Amino acid sequence: MNFHILTLFPDMIMQGLNTSITGRAIDKRIIKVNPVNIRDFSNDKHSRVDDYPYGGGAGMVMQAEPVYKAYDYLLNSIKQSKENPNDFQKPKVIYVTPQGSIFHQTKAQELAKEEDLIFLCGHYEGIDERVLDMIVTDYISIGDYVLTGGELPAMVMIDAISRLIPGVLNNEVSSEFESLQDNLLEYPQYTRPEVFMGQRVPEVLLSGHHAKVDAWRREQSILRTYERRPDLLEKAPLTEKERKFLAQYHAQNKNSDIE
Repeated sequence: MNFHILTLFPDMIMQGLNTSITGRAIDKRIIKVNPVNIRDFSNDKHSRVDDYPYGGGAGMVMQAEPVYKAYDYLLNSIKQSKENPNDFQKPKVIYVTPQGSIFHQTKAQELAKEEDLIFLCGHYEGIDERVLDMIVTDYISIGDYVLTGGELPAMVMIDAISRLIPGVLNNEVSSEFESLQDNLLEYPQYTRPEVFMGQRVPEVLLSGHHAKVDAWRREQSILRTYERRPDLLEKAPLTEKERKFLAQYHAQNKNSDIE
């Protein structure tokens, strides 16, 4: 999997991703992270890439030309790296912006199937709309808030996508049984010691009975989602039995609140 990032701060990208799990995946060449500095494609002697917005207003806007030239350079580099350049298909270009659709686990799973992804990181008040219209295929946000640039959101998405690529995680099944699988939050986790400050590990986890452990974990995932992210339950694939269990739990807690 190849991640290409059009950015003003390539060092920020590499410092963030060259550690922990993504860092090991880079070292093993399971994933490749390729930051391209947009400033390198500026015609300005000071490598400026921004200017005042037409129509007035606060802040500066990134110019279309250096962004497009950086993209064009990157696209040709990717094409030439392929065994069959004539069969080359342009990769998705993701512009990270609070105006985009919200990033979620299903989107990460979808993007993990790609061979190459290009992330475009904006700064200042944004990027000239004309170049966005020319090159961007996906507008994606990591949340309804504004950051100073697109580098952190790009790293968040690259981290989430990388976990789904075979060989990145030491435990190959880890990515299948974690938070937001099937729109359910992850069940509680415990490790040694068995007793900590008077709190014991649930007995079922010590039983060695795998079917009971799996059933308990599923139940806990449902309850945790109900309590912390009830909005996710609308799309969770619950069985009829699980829905009845949740309805009973809801009724019992509602009665307890009244009492």
